[in-house]
Amino acid sequence: MALPDLCAGLAEAVLRLDTKASTRSYRAIVDRLPAADRDELSAGLVPLIPALEQVALGNGGLLATLVAGLIEQGADPLPVLPVLVSRMATGLELAARFGELGDPAGAPRSADEYLALRERVSQAAKLSVEEAGEIVQAWFSIKDWIPSLLLPLQQKRARLALPQRDRLTAATALMTPHAEDAAWLLGLLEVLDDEPLLVLHRPAKQAYELTISGVGDNFQLHTLLAATLIGKHLPGSPPDPSWVAAATEGELSPATPIHGQFYLADATGETIWNEGRPADIPLLGDHRVVVLDPPPYERSWNLGRTYPLMRPEVTLNRVLPAAEAFEWAARVSPAN
Repeated sequence: MALPDLCAGLAEAVLRLDTKASTRSYRAIVDRLPAADRDELSAGLVPLIPALEQVALGNGGLLATLVAGLIEQGADPLPVLPVLVSRMATGLELAARFGELGDPAGAPRSADEYLALRERVSQAAKLSVEEAGEIVQAWFSIKDWIPSLLLPLQQKRARLALPQRDRLTAATALMTPHAEDAAWLLGLLEVLDDEPLLVLHRPAKQAYELTISGVGDNFQLHTLLAATLIGKHLPGSPPDPSWVAAATEGELSPATPIHGQFYLADATGETIWNEGRPADIPLLGDHRVVVLDPPPYERSWNLGRTYPLMRPEVTLNRVLPAAEAFEWAARVSPAN
C-alpha cells in the first residue's frame, strides 16, 4: 500500500482514538518508508494535515513524530508548516502558563492523578477546569511536537515560508526555561537568511560586503568568515579544510580542534561572542557590522555547527574600494 493511503489510515485511527489501529498503521508506514521516494513522502504528509489540525495536543505526539520523520527522509514540509506553527504556538503558550505555576508534578500515571493535578492548576491559576486541563495537557505533550519544526526549519525554504514567526518566536521564548528543545527551536527561529553583513578588517584597512544565510551561531560564522577571506583577500593560512567541512556539511567535529583566527567586535566596539548568534550583532544603518582584529589570545572549539542539517551560505558580494573602507572604519569604535 502506498504511503498516502497508510497515512490516511493513521490519521483516521488517531482521530477516533483507536490505539491498536494507530499502532498498526504507524508500523506499516515505518516499513514502507525505505521504499518511498521524495514524491511519495511528500504526498504522505497531506492526509495527515486534517488530523494535525483536530487532534488534541496530548494525543498528537505520534503524528508529530511521524511528520518529523517524513521530513527528515525528504518530504516537502511547506504544506504542513501552517498547521504545525498554529498548533505549536498554541501549545507552547499554554505549556508556558503551567511552567509559571512552578508545580513540580511529574506526568500523571492515572486518571485520579490527572484530575488532582488539573484541580490544583485550576485553583492556582484561577481558571476553569477545562482551561486547566488544556494547560496540563500542553505541558506534558508539547515536547513531543517540537521536533516536527526542528527538522523543517533547518531548510532555508521552510524558514523563508514560515507563517506567524513573531508569535511562534515569542511562545518558544516563554518555554525555553522549561524545555531544552525549545531553546534549539528558538535558535532556528533567530537564524538570519539573505542578511547583508559588512565585514571590516581593521589591520588591513579593508572592508567587504557579504550576504549570509543559515548560520547557527558565531562559532560557525567565525570559521566561515576565515574560509571566505583568508588566503584570497587577507594574508594568513586559511582554516583547515576539515574545519570548514564541519561548519558546512561534513562531520560536526573535525579531527583537530577549530582555531579562532580573529577577534570579532561590533560597530560599537563590543565583543561579538562566539557563543552568540549573527542576529545578536547590532545594525549600523542597514548593515550588521563585524570588525576583525588580531586575536588577543588563542581560542579553539570542537563543534563546527549547531544544526547538523542546516546548510550555511556565506557569499562575498563586493570588496569595497579603499575610500569606502576608510569611511566605514571611521564609523566604528575601537575594540573594547
